[in-house]
Amino acid sequence: MFIQTEDTPNPATLKFLPGRDVAGPGATPVEFTRGADVSGAPLAEMLFMIPDLTRLMFGSDFISVTKSDDAQWKHLRPAVLGAIMDFFVAGGTPLLEQLQAGEVDERVYEGETAEIVEQIKELIELRVRPAVAQDGGDIVFRHFDDKDGTVFLEMRGACAGCPSSTMTLKHGIENLLKHYVPEVNSVEQAVA
Repeated sequence: MFIQTEDTPNPATLKFLPGRDVAGPGATPVEFTRGADVSGAPLAEMLFMIPDLTRLMFGSDFISVTKSDDAQWKHLRPAVLGAIMDFFVAGGTPLLEQLQAGEVDERVYEGETAEIVEQIKELIELRVRPAVAQDGGDIVFRHFDDKDGTVFLEMRGACAGCPSSTMTLKHGIENLLKHYVPEVNSVEQAVA
């Protein structure tokens, strides 16, 4: 089994491509943090046995792995590669069930605001998420404040804590949304 690794814009995160389904085709990426309940994710359990890993994100066919600040990839990469390889060679299933990607804002938007929110969600789903997935990350819509035109997004995987995430939000996503949805005035990172 050959597992590819790719650097991401976030130096604390590497993207591992095992050549197998991880979360599954079309699945919403799922993120795990050290110390959280990972009982429904055997691969996450195995990877968190490695010291200095702080966060994992399972994409459709990749795993984004984030290390602590004081750890070095030259020591961690072989351990992560070995754990992923052992897991898949043994026939493991990364997720025992389709886990939810986290808390979803269930605000009810009405009228024109509902149409604006649908446009925003569609742009994020079709234009933003595929681009950031290439870098091992994910961006999730949290809510829209129609009073001041602010869109709140959550950064995940390699995007969380990335030095260039502010530039991605402000110069990339904000400009895209403002162009297609004139009611959008700004984009902010949602506070977890």
